[in-house]
Amino acid sequence: MSGAGEHAGKRVLITGGAGFIGANLADRLANDGCEVVVLDALARPGVDRNLEWLEGRHRSLRAIRADVRDATAVTEAVRGADAVFHLAAQVAVTTSLDDPVDDFEVNLRGTLNVLEAARRSGRETPVIFASTNKVFGDLGDLAMALEGDAWKPADATVRANGVGEDRPLDFHTPYGVSKGGADQYVLDYARSYGLPTAVLRMSCIYGPRQMGTEDQGWVAHFAIRALEGRPITLYGDGRQVRDILDVADCVEAYVQCWRRIGAVSGQAFNLGGGPNNAVSLRQVIGFIEAETGRRAELRLSDWRAGDQKWFVADARRAHRLLGLPRPRAWRDGVAGLIAWLAEERGLKTRALEVAQ
Repeated sequence: MSGAGEHAGKRVLITGGAGFIGANLADRLANDGCEVVVLDALARPGVDRNLEWLEGRHRSLRAIRADVRDATAVTEAVRGADAVFHLAAQVAVTTSLDDPVDDFEVNLRGTLNVLEAARRSGRETPVIFASTNKVFGDLGDLAMALEGDAWKPADATVRANGVGEDRPLDFHTPYGVSKGGADQYVLDYARSYGLPTAVLRMSCIYGPRQMGTEDQGWVAHFAIRALEGRPITLYGDGRQVRDILDVADCVEAYVQCWRRIGAVSGQAFNLGGGPNNAVSLRQVIGFIEAETGRRAELRLSDWRAGDQKWFVADARRAHRLLGLPRPRAWRDGVAGLIAWLAEERGLKTRALEVAQ
């Protein structure tokens, strides 16, 4: 489902455009005929490979190596843009606890730099922001029940539908505070200044071009560890549940936000795979083991600050107002991710061995 054809020839800025979601979004928009500008500090390991991939596929794509904390660079990049997708961020809870000042500067100051650049451009440039489910805190007030390898809410309605946008915000950890504050700034710039903005509060996104680490991108991280025969550390009991979403479905939501910005400006949407794609960490590991043909060595460590035993996004409002398709089934998507990771690293999986 496209819908971006009407934006062919438009100039688009993607901050963090060499990152996992950013690179996939840049590729999609370039394929749709947009003039794509990527602003990225290239600080995260592996993103330079994403940028090389993008530049190899799209000769018209322009890259700016800069940090969103650099207000001058951001202002220059935003000038002339028809839309801004703000994905650049400090993305790890653990890093925010180690260095809350840096986390603040990147996530909150960087977002304010983007918003001010868009506001002062005088062009009513849409800004679409990548927020997180962490703005809802640890959901500690929801009673949970352990069923096999997965935590689930005792409330039948919450279990059936997930967490909606009407859930009160509850920022935990410096990361939750900085992303939550940025989330609210983005929405308020629509109220206070009439700037067209929208927020996507994402659950766990996975897919090709994800360079997963222990601190962020856990689906890819687990697959990489299994493929390379290295142990996987589970923080908590590994029965935490997330509604994982394929990156192609995530990208579609960003594109549709831009397409419908006149109708959805000033609104936040929860975005995830929904109840049908709700799966625990241990269940994902079991699938990875079956797909790779390798038994994972598991190690347990303490729960992390602010970790949710269960989070499933109620994305019905996003699907209705943005016209999103049914999300890809998680097993199909994770199998695709494993195949991409194996090819990228020159490794074999059970599926490849059978095919050969």
